[in-house]
Amino acid sequence: MNQSDLQALRIPLLVLLAVLVAGALAIYYTDRLMVAERRQLVQQQAQFKQAQVRLQKSGDEKDIIVGYLDRYRQLERTGFIGEEQRINWLDGLRLANQQADLFGVDYQIGTQRAYPFAAEFNPGQIELNQSLMQLRFRLLHEGDLLRFFDALTRQGAGVFTVDQCLLRRIDNRGVLRYQPNVNAECELSWITVKVGAAAERKNP
Repeated sequence: MNQSDLQALRIPLLVLLAVLVAGALAIYYTDRLMVAERRQLVQQQAQFKQAQVRLQKSGDEKDIIVGYLDRYRQLERTGFIGEEQRINWLDGLRLANQQADLFGVDYQIGTQRAYPFAAEFNPGQIELNQSLMQLRFRLLHEGDLLRFFDALTRQGAGVFTVDQCLLRRIDNRGVLRYQPNVNAECELSWITVKVGAAAERKNP
């Protein structure tokens, strides 16, 4: 293989490397989010079971409601419980873009549908839904991807998971010092729940 052949393979190899790095980052970040959400779900289920035992033993229903009301209202404010709050999602994207110092974010949101992995959480009378969001943005380097999603998480605009990301390197030949070098395309799932919605469907 001569020098010209190696030169011809340089860009495809760089693209392949970028895709592999993006895939690894997306898997790592999604796994980290899912582990945290599962841990929180297990903790909430344990607390709920304890509350049920206390309710059965003492019959003090009012104390149980008061004890969980603040947490419930907090989840409502973040947009996890109740109707979708898409305006909050977009505000979160805008602020995350500013904090991560990116070059702007383009988005497209699909219609809401049932969350396909709801059965794994045994939700009972809780209805889990998701809305897919396609994101397109440009990065200075691959590390900006995690900084962006960390910033988006800190906004508290809702609960989301990163389904996949694809990164493609931009061949700009270093014309400017501060310019985007990577194009990123990611798919997010924004998750919302409706309490008692499943029971309402069964008993119209």
